[in-house]
Order: sequence, then C-alpha cells, then structure tokens
Amino acid sequence: MSLMGNLNRALSATTGLQVRRAAPAAPPQPTRAGAGAKPGKRPTPVYQCPAPGDLATDRLLRRPVFIMSPVRSGSTLLRMLLNAHPLLHSPHELHIRRLEVDFGSRLSQRAMSALDLERGDLEHLLWDRVLHRELVRSGKDVLVEKTPSNAFVHRRIRDCWPDARFVFLLRHPVSIARSWHEGDPDKRTFDEAAADALRYMKAVENARQAAGGSHPDGRPGGDATHHTLRYEDLTADAEQEMRDLCAFLGVGFEPSMLDYGRRDDTQVVKGLGDWRDKIRTGRVQSGRALPAEDEIPELLRPMCTAWGYSS
Repeated sequence: MSLMGNLNRALSATTGLQVRRAAPAAPPQPTRAGAGAKPGKRPTPVYQCPAPGDLATDRLLRRPVFIMSPVRSGSTLLRMLLNAHPLLHSPHELHIRRLEVDFGSRLSQRAMSALDLERGDLEHLLWDRVLHRELVRSGKDVLVEKTPSNAFVHRRIRDCWPDARFVFLLRHPVSIARSWHEGDPDKRTFDEAAADALRYMKAVENARQAAGGSHPDGRPGGDATHHTLRYEDLTADAEQEMRDLCAFLGVGFEPSMLDYGRRDDTQVVKGLGDWRDKIRTGRVQSGRALPAEDEIPELLRPMCTAWGYSS
C-alpha cells in the first residue's frame, strides 16, 4: 500500500472534524455572507484556506488530483484510463462545486462563526467529506476528479485542498467546438458551440496560468503540483502519455490501464461524462484530424495560439 493510501485510509474511520485555524496571512477575497450582496442574489461564500498545520484536522482527503479540461476534450477517456489503475479511483463527474451549505437561522450562523466557520468553510468540509467517502468506498489510494466545470472554481479547489495536484488536458479548440456542436446539433449551432466551449477553455487556461510553470507555447509539461498533456498525444500514444502521467502521480504504470473496457461499463453514466459508443469500446481510439489553419475561426484563434496549435 502506498503512503498516500495509508494517509487516506487511516482517516476513513473519522466521524467528526475538530477545526483549528491559523489566522490567514491576508483577508479573504470573498465578502462576508450578506455584506454588500445584491438583492435576490446568493451572497458569495466566505472561506479560509487551511494552514498546513490544520490539514490534519480540517481535511480527510490527501493530495487529490483534479483533471482540468474543457468540455469535449477527452476527459472521460483519461479518467477511464486512470480508473483502470489499481491505486487510482476516478469516478464519474461529481460536480462538487454545486454542493452548497446554508444556514437555517441566524443562530446557527452565529454558532458556526464562533467556530471560525463561514458558509464557504462548511462547503469545503462537505466537498472533502464526499470525495473522501467515495475514495474509501473504492478501496483505492488516490482520488482523481474530472468535472470540466471545476476549472471555473480552481481557486476554491486550491484553497480547499492546498496539497491538491492538477492535470491539464488540452485539445485543439476547433476540435472541441466541433465535438460540442455535434453532440447536440439541434441545441446549438457551431458558432454557439464555439462560444460556449470557449468559456471552459478560458477557465482552464486561467487555472493553468495560476499553476505557474506551464510552457508559454502550450507544450506538455509540469512540476510537482501540475502536469499538462494533449488529447492528440493521448490518442496517438496512450502508453507513453500514461507512463508520464503515472510518473507525475507517483504510481507505477500498469499495462491494464490501456484495456480500461475490461471493467464493467456501469461507470459510464449519461450526463456525467461521455457515454457514447466510442468511449464504450474500452480501447483508445484515434482522434480526428487536426483542423487546417484556414479552418480556425477568429473567435478561437487566440486560444489556438495560446495552446500552441497555431502560430
């Protein structure tokens, strides 16, 4: 069993958390719940990033991994490959950012404030408990979460788990837009799909820049906290990409990862990731041909340049 597995599993019997907080180095950015909030709009949650010494009491989950990727970028394929590893658990999309906590009364808010817990802090405890529960149920050592919308709250995720690791999965922006359009052509035109998918791409790029150390031309790379790979490289040479990613995660490469379909397909859930025939084959399939330079719409050209797909 790995050291990470020992840490995560040793906490599985914990039934409560004693909260012990160090004073934050700087005032938190979000405003206190209710302060300056617009009528009819839920106040921004207040939260504090736990100090390193508080992780032992504030967090059950240790060094979780988050796949940061736009929609239709191959994140379901990547998480299926990772989930086929005996030490890595990567469930369907969990959408934890939508799990919210509210106070039923002013008295309950006062009681939590006396413990130095605002609504955002309580939400972080809930997120942590849900992910840790899922990991313990799996019997594995490392949790990998891949919900694309996590990119919109990457700062909160970093604050919730200061020891988190991030995997940035990139794909040609035009291929993303085409796939997003083809997934439901009656719902959105290609231009609408491109604009919608671009929101996710920008969020991923913001998270990638916040991680620091990302190559300016978008080439794969990383350090102890983040790693970048491309969908096109993953489909062209899955074994090499998985070897590199396993090295980053500190686990040995397992050839069985490439045969992820040998597991039952109950983990493919419609609406919680890709569920179409291609992903159900159980093997990595070749990706589509890259768009030509003159096929890149102006809307997506800056992102293509940022990610090294266009000069």
